[in-house]
Amino acid sequence: MSTPYPFTAIVGQDDLRLALLLNAVSPAVGGVLVRGEKGTAKSTAVRALSVLIPEVSVVVGCRFSCDPGAPDPACPDGPHEGGGGAARPARMVELPVGASEDRLVGALDIERALAEGVKAFEPGLLADAHRGVLYVDEVNLLHDHLVDLLLDAAAMGASYVEREGVSVRHASRFLLVGTMNPEEGELRPQLLDRFGLTVEVAASREPDLRVEVVRRRLAYDDDPAGFAARWAEEENTLRARIVAARALLPEVRLGDAALRQIAATCAAFEVDGMRADIVMARTATTLAAWAGRTVVLAEDVRQAALLALPHRRRRNPFDAPGLDEEKLDDTLEESGGGDAGDGDSGGERDDSPDDDPDPDGPGGGGQPPQDGPPEAPRDSPARPEPAEGDEAGDEAGPPPGSGGGERSAVRSAEPFRTKVLSVPGLGEGAAGRRSRARTDHGRTTGARRPRGTLTKLHLAATVLAAAPHQRARGRSGRGLVVRRDDLRQAAREGREGNLVLFVVDASGSMAARQRMSAVKGAVLSLLLDAYQRRDKVGLVTFRGRDATVALPPTSSVDAAAARLETLPTGGRTPLSAGLMKAHDVLRVERMRDPARRPLLVVVTDGRATGGPDPVALGGRAARLHAAEGTASVVVDCESGPVRLGLAAALAGDLGGAAVTLDELRADSVADLVRDVQGAVRDARGSHRRVA
Repeated sequence: MSTPYPFTAIVGQDDLRLALLLNAVSPAVGGVLVRGEKGTAKSTAVRALSVLIPEVSVVVGCRFSCDPGAPDPACPDGPHEGGGGAARPARMVELPVGASEDRLVGALDIERALAEGVKAFEPGLLADAHRGVLYVDEVNLLHDHLVDLLLDAAAMGASYVEREGVSVRHASRFLLVGTMNPEEGELRPQLLDRFGLTVEVAASREPDLRVEVVRRRLAYDDDPAGFAARWAEEENTLRARIVAARALLPEVRLGDAALRQIAATCAAFEVDGMRADIVMARTATTLAAWAGRTVVLAEDVRQAALLALPHRRRRNPFDAPGLDEEKLDDTLEESGGGDAGDGDSGGERDDSPDDDPDPDGPGGGGQPPQDGPPEAPRDSPARPEPAEGDEAGDEAGPPPGSGGGERSAVRSAEPFRTKVLSVPGLGEGAAGRRSRARTDHGRTTGARRPRGTLTKLHLAATVLAAAPHQRARGRSGRGLVVRRDDLRQAAREGREGNLVLFVVDASGSMAARQRMSAVKGAVLSLLLDAYQRRDKVGLVTFRGRDATVALPPTSSVDAAAARLETLPTGGRTPLSAGLMKAHDVLRVERMRDPARRPLLVVVTDGRATGGPDPVALGGRAARLHAAEGTASVVVDCESGPVRLGLAAALAGDLGGAAVTLDELRADSVADLVRDVQGAVRDARGSHRRVA
């Protein structure tokens, strides 16, 4: 086993260390979610915590870590009457993002269960993590069906495995710790709320701190055991402090004044439900015990709010997480005044929220990192936009060596709730919530022979396969004689996630404020829908002389919103460049994720300028997409009394359908994309009949 990096050797990251230590003192706090950019010691800190958690006493020989003092009466390895106990280190169990359902919850031997009536159960990671830590790196990338299982286990404190009438249940109470990079997508709200605390981490910009980080890391890599030995005394001191805080915790008193401050703070920040109040109360109590006090003070309540509320406050997914600390201070002052205790703590004290109950202790009282630079005002002054139909910048093009015709970005229309957008046909892509697909979860549509391990038994098909052979197999009793060749896997149909790639014309002919505002609002709305349905969304823009991947395929709503808000317009209309850039993006994505089906949404008036015969070049690029079977739709942005119908012609080359800009309303864009799917199928059928 490799030597973990010492927890006390971590440089900075006070809030991360404090949140982890509070959970080590009191697992009832509910775990911690660590958000931050890559390379900020998130995983290092979590793994380093494992050696500091006090040992647990378990029943000897029990695979489910039952407590000898209170064994689980329903334990599959029980009963444990009079079983001896033994101490062992608390486990740190890591859940891989790509783990199977059976690896998480455990597996039943279906063949033995049917033929012998034996519950042969192999425990999974939820059993291993009982009374320990379950760590999920990149938790935001965890598949939905695994998230559902985690939610069930966290809510009930137990894991249930059901396979065609065969059921196994075992206790599963664990400390849930997750790390994630927000650039790779957000976390489902249901799972987000299950984390007691959240911490934002970022790399320090102080050269001296960065030098010390590098120095310690290089020393650890050269000699992990020797480096750990140099920090052994600090580790033992910290371990002893955790044990002392655990012993003191039952004596800590949470007074009515502190409870009023907690309730007022949760109400002021409009958090949903009561879990936030409970987590804040537990965190404030643990902070007092960590500081060696038996009375909860206002500073404990403030620190608890900074750790427990940022991910719970009601916000739009486009908003950055965090708390308004000035509002927090005002709320605490109004609701509790100077002291959150019962007033009998004695003596004068400084109530400054910046007080550190233990300045020398690891992570004691550190304040969460700031949320980054303030968001620029959305209504800031901008250069005047051209009137609808002003295409001077498009026709003339930018003069050589200049920015030529670029206009300032316009704000997007308000995002809206979309209806289901889906790709036609039956896919086999990544689990999601959008288009129909063959999946391991969903409604049963048939049966097949299992490929590898049997996971979802089709009982009726298995019985039908075994029934004709019962006499030949010498059946004499009531039981069915089943062989491995008789087993049938259930074929299921569920939903998959897709890649929605927008190709947006940002040229001079599209620069009218109303057009681009509506387009941006629609893209933002579909990004929000993609976040909820586990899709990827990308954005390609074309203007001037070339096309740009403004947003590579992603599930990060925050990154997408920031890119769209700053999207400029103006210049010529290189339509073919935009379509070819989209083709390159889809080609790369097919290699990365061949099962994820794309939908191409082209937003343009169909005009093409620059170069010899630009319209023909655009049609040629469109037919390349059609030849590869990419589902597509063109949103026609042409306006005015005279319409050339170029967008409709482009849709024909793509093998898709066109809708007009007038139909691109904030409450109907998703309907349009969905409704044209029938037209897409009709167009493809026509092409096949002509061929």
